[in-house]
Amino acid sequence: MTTLLLHGLGGSPSQPLSLFSPIIPPTETVLAPDVRGHGDDQRVSGPASAFSLAALASDVASQVRSSVGDTPLTVIGISMGAGIALRLALAAAASAPDALAIGRLVFVRPAFTDVPLPRNLLPFPVIGSLLSRLGAVEGERSFRGTALYREALEESPLGAEGLLEQFRSPGAAARARRLIEIPRSVAFSASESLASIGVPTAIAWAPRDPVHPVSVAEQWMDELDGAASIPLPARDDGYGAYVRATRVGVASWLGWGA
Repeated sequence: MTTLLLHGLGGSPSQPLSLFSPIIPPTETVLAPDVRGHGDDQRVSGPASAFSLAALASDVASQVRSSVGDTPLTVIGISMGAGIALRLALAAAASAPDALAIGRLVFVRPAFTDVPLPRNLLPFPVIGSLLSRLGAVEGERSFRGTALYREALEESPLGAEGLLEQFRSPGAAARARRLIEIPRSVAFSASESLASIGVPTAIAWAPRDPVHPVSVAEQWMDELDGAASIPLPARDDGYGAYVRATRVGVASWLGWGA
């Protein structure tokens, strides 16, 4: 099969590649595209709708289809990438034109829900606005003084550091719009039945993660009939242990290395 890796908000393909490359079998074809406004993709103009998860999924589907056609995919998405993966799966379940053939799904620390800009994603448009108005250095200094940062720091120092990394990513100020628009999107709507996806699905989640709260993973589990749970240790209890548990849990569920 072919494995499709989808990165998180403000990240790049190096994020899922560094996490999962050690466990992906050498016989697998690996695709890790840049999402709009990320990595080598510099597109930040256009209507707000171009930054919805549905539109991002359509972008990804076009890239992937041109490479592998109707090859069945194992899709692994992290955070925003999980939301995009869910949109790809819903398109496939609805037999949408040009939908990808999806065989298995792994959602790692999902963050998006059926509500635009849920509380866990509130820091991102604030960061985007600060980047646009003040630039990376002054923007970060200002964000450190916000209640949003202090709340994240209290719950998870690593989670708070991840928010600060948004100010330090390449071209952060020029691409601030991605942080303003994408969190206003939804992973699914109330009218969509996630149970219709009908392919083997797993959700990996970790406690004490302000951007990726357990409550979001639980909501996805409730909506996805029969999804497997892959519990992970909190990143603040030891990042190396978190990485090892993620690799072991995902590899075990997918049958890689069995």
